[in-house]
Amino acid sequence: MKTKFKTALLTLGLLAGSMSVAQAADGTVTFLGSVHSGACSIKPDSVDQTVNLGAIAKHQLQDGGKSEARRVLIELEGCDLSDLVDNTVTTTFTGAPSTVVPGAIGTVGSAGRVGIMMTHGGSPIVLGTPTAPQTIAAGNNTLEFGAFVQGATTGDIVPGDFSAVTNFTLAYQ
Repeated sequence: MKTKFKTALLTLGLLAGSMSVAQAADGTVTFLGSVHSGACSIKPDSVDQTVNLGAIAKHQLQDGGKSEARRVLIELEGCDLSDLVDNTVTTTFTGAPSTVVPGAIGTVGSAGRVGIMMTHGGSPIVLGTPTAPQTIAAGNNTLEFGAFVQGATTGDIVPGDFSAVTNFTLAYQ
């Protein structure tokens, strides 16, 4: 009798398990991430972010003019400073340079004769060169930069949409 009862329970368990597998999926959740050896974790919103620079009037960019700067934040969390000497971090931004605005990140799209300039502490960021070190504390920290659209010094600015991409690398000291 005990064997029949155990067999019946096992059969019911297998049927219940197969029923949940047979249900159709309504969506998908994909998890992404990476593990690195740095002193801090980077918050997900900072790893891949979009900064809206706005809809800028052509006349504002003419003759080397620029748009208003927008904040670019890299948020760090869980910083452990035990292996650091100076408790600082530098940030290196890389990307395709502009062919019309020296020092700027190049853009793609229908807008023309513009580039994206980045700043740190009010000073221009040089692509491929580490920024000045920023002091960090244990726990959470925010690294702040600026970005604005810069027009070419000669020629007419071409209206249209644009986009640009820069990558960043953090180096802890």
